[in-house]
Amino acid sequence: MMDQPANQPEDTRAEMPVDKQIKRRSFIAFGTFILLQAAALTGWKLLYNAELETTGITARTRKPLRRALNQTELFFRRLFSNNHLVKTYPKEMAAKKVRVNSDIGLTGDFNIADWKLNINRAPGDVLSISLKELQALPKTELVFDFKCVEGWDQIQHWAGVKFSDFVAHYQLDKQAEMEYVGMATPDKKYYVGLDTASAMHPQTILAYEMNDEPLLPQHGAPLRLIIPVKYGIKNLKRISTITFSNTRPPDYWAEQGYDYYSGL
Repeated sequence: MMDQPANQPEDTRAEMPVDKQIKRRSFIAFGTFILLQAAALTGWKLLYNAELETTGITARTRKPLRRALNQTELFFRRLFSNNHLVKTYPKEMAAKKVRVNSDIGLTGDFNIADWKLNINRAPGDVLSISLKELQALPKTELVFDFKCVEGWDQIQHWAGVKFSDFVAHYQLDKQAEMEYVGMATPDKKYYVGLDTASAMHPQTILAYEMNDEPLLPQHGAPLRLIIPVKYGIKNLKRISTITFSNTRPPDYWAEQGYDYYSGL
């Protein structure tokens, strides 16, 4: 048998008793766990104590978090295309009992008979449209998997007028050249801001029907937004006003710290 070369290190682990090897590995694993937990806690404290935004419509958000969300938005906007359509399903697969998730903007006195959709075309220039006028436009049906930021999803059946058809019919092409679309409920308690590209997506509709029936109040009667390329928080119920601008309109959930873009 050849002697082991003098410069070759000995495998001390082979000589270490099994119980000591186990204790050594446990110590290393526990130490690593403690270090990772300490790093996570430090990172959380830094984020929690980070400076709040002091300007803009999302001033309640910590600056590092908002920067991360903005980078996520840039990533998704670069991938966005009107050729990318969400998956659709047969009407038979749509839920008969559609989930209701929020009533923000739906409380208080409201008379559907008095409702009008108001489009702010320019300062002092407001176009008011009735539900019957909207229903006279070509109707589009959509059955898709509605997704909520809370983690649930449901196949739902909606019908209404495509937002792009609505823009074309009412000659809002110049307004639609702007970067953003804003929408709000009659009481102004719920409002969303959308990038115009997503609003003009071929599957975005101003919906007035659900499961072949007029919208129910809890689902946003008489008119709501259905925008499949966004999470549910952007699908505004009971639309009252629509605006166009080159600056970000206010957005209810973005002001609470959520992603402004909220794209899928």
